[in-house]
Amino acid sequence: MRALAVGGRALLLEFGGGDEAQAFHAELLRRRAAGALPAVREIVPAARTVLLDGVEEPGRLAEDVAGWEVPPLHARVEPAVEVPVRYDGPDLAEVAALWGVAPDEVGRIHAGVEYRVAFCGFAPGFGYLTGLPERYGVPRRATPRTAVPAGSVALAGPYTGVYPRSSPGGWQLIGTTDVTLWDPAREPAALLSPGARVRFVPVVREGA
Repeated sequence: MRALAVGGRALLLEFGGGDEAQAFHAELLRRRAAGALPAVREIVPAARTVLLDGVEEPGRLAEDVAGWEVPPLHARVEPAVEVPVRYDGPDLAEVAALWGVAPDEVGRIHAGVEYRVAFCGFAPGFGYLTGLPERYGVPRRATPRTAVPAGSVALAGPYTGVYPRSSPGGWQLIGTTDVTLWDPAREPAALLSPGARVRFVPVVREGA
């Protein structure tokens, strides 16, 4: 881990990989909830970094976190968010070909994995979910769509994501869900937050 001061009141923690960053982010949240972390206004995870903003003494905090023993993510057992999904996406056949399986197998493989929200971005409520084995990574579409329907379950690189609203996008679409990912009237507004565990639950289509 490398700690870098950002301005006078922020600290950026850089890690060698996403798993390490996610585990450290989870530990930061645990310590803050337990009152064992100095005052921090905001904790913002990304693919391989965690930003601590609103820190009184970034240098002292950097020295402190360098000595932490951080348990791996699999040691944490908080309840998982379940997302019902119909595996009926327009790119199902293309993803199946990339994986070397039949289209009907894509849903079974995808739903057989437990995911974790690594970080959020792109659009309010959009989480970048990790957990799919590396061999199932797929490239983005060569030509992005101008409009991806809300609730589309999609793949790109090592990530799974669910589009919270209609927007342009270049991810491979493998399914749809009726779950509301972002609702400003709900507290919290985002269904998925960094660090959350997620499981996709296949929905049997009528007549199948």
